Amino acid sequence: MKNNKGGFTLIELMIVVAIIGILAAIAVPKFADLIRKSTEGASKGNLGSIRSALSIYYGDMEGQYPSSISGLTVGGKYLAALPMAKAPNYHQDSAAESGGLLLVGNAITDAGGWAYNNVIGDSNAGSLAVNCTHTDTRGSIWTSY
Repeated sequence: MKNNKGGFTLIELMIVVAIIGILAAIAVPKFADLIRKSTEGASKGNLGSIRSALSIYYGDMEGQYPSSISGLTVGGKYLAALPMAKAPNYHQDSAAESGGLLLVGNAITDAGGWAYNNVIGDSNAGSLAVNCTHTDTRGSIWTSY
């Protein structure tokens, strides 16, 4: 009598499950890091889009910046909608704006969203930054972009 049934032993199955567990333990943190980096890239791209729209607005209005970045969306000429500022792990995604004297301190409230300098006559008028004082994955402070 020959009992030659095909299949895997319990040990072989446990080894395969252990290997899959080890691979998952390595892959999940890497995946989370990639998601954070992609979100940061989207925020930096959105920052560039708004700055480009501000430059075009400045040229069209012969040296005047809008009083609010939401003014760039009126009529859809410069932006269809205000994009989100994404600072992962620190703030919710937000298109909110804080205006005021940027880079002097009172506009950077670390509340998320965008910090826009709308003070007419200031040398930094028209400046835009992410309203976050934390660092990104490279160690750069968000307001430095």
